[in-house]
Amino acid sequence: MELDDSFLSEIKNILFTARRQAYTLVNRAMIDAYWDIGHRIIEEEQKGAKRAEYGAFLLRQLAQKLKEDIGKGLDERELRRMRQFYFCFPNRGALRPELTWTHYTYLIRIEDPRVRAYYLKEAADQSWGTRQLERNINSLYYERLRSSKHDPDLLNKGIGDTLNPDHFVKDTYVMEFLGLDVPARFSESDLETAILSNLQHVLLELGRGFAFVGRQYCIKTDTRQYYIDLVFYNIFLKCYTLIDLKISALSHQDIGQMDMYVRMWEDLKKVPGDNPTMGIILCTEKDTTLVKYSVLEENKQLFASSYRLVLPTEEEFSDELKKLTQT
Repeated sequence: MELDDSFLSEIKNILFTARRQAYTLVNRAMIDAYWDIGHRIIEEEQKGAKRAEYGAFLLRQLAQKLKEDIGKGLDERELRRMRQFYFCFPNRGALRPELTWTHYTYLIRIEDPRVRAYYLKEAADQSWGTRQLERNINSLYYERLRSSKHDPDLLNKGIGDTLNPDHFVKDTYVMEFLGLDVPARFSESDLETAILSNLQHVLLELGRGFAFVGRQYCIKTDTRQYYIDLVFYNIFLKCYTLIDLKISALSHQDIGQMDMYVRMWEDLKKVPGDNPTMGIILCTEKDTTLVKYSVLEENKQLFASSYRLVLPTEEEFSDELKKLTQT
């Protein structure tokens, strides 16, 4: 007599669900324990007359004793992380149980509380893994939102707020995950293929609400056929987003072409009830003067954004942070 497949599937689902729940409970218990340890370390440090010297001594001695009593695992470096963990999150209720200790080890490296709070909420709400969180921090995800017309704090307030395309389009997109050569030795077709091969990463880089619709999307008029490189739909804005890929700097021709694509889509493809179609020209370099004296300056649905294929260097990271502190 053969085992019923549906019965086997049901038993497996019960076990997998139990394992996930057990992992969640264990993870939450460990996060709470690390928070308690950090709290107690700080309380004990505050008893010392010379706080900095006493703190270093306390952690060193504590790590040594813990190693002797319970074995490896809680060395001085890890105890410092727990201490910093409590400093960064003094309110236990602000912790997100969806995140692991590895998530928090990345978050506590962020000095600005507002930036840290943004990454905390995004990582939990968007189910970022630890690699995605690390990558977004290293690629200046929040800073790139701030440097464009994005308002990441507004996006964090929820869908109910009044949002417009400015809140969703970045000045620069970082797509190091495409694995393309720098300097460029690839075609627009190669770029498009690389994007489709890494679509999950691309959607995360684009930001909230984007869903992929198609590539080389055909629009037919009475006389010709036109092909749009990539088409997305944003569920928050309730509008289609057309993307034209370029492996060169922005030009007048690129702007005119995208303007035409958006107008054609509005006339031939737009679904009743949708908001105005958005167009993004993705190029290697954006000339701000060209933008200023073109239709991009006045048209709130057309954008030109640059892309880069490597992560920012530490120097670029510092420069970007300095710019933001001055604004």
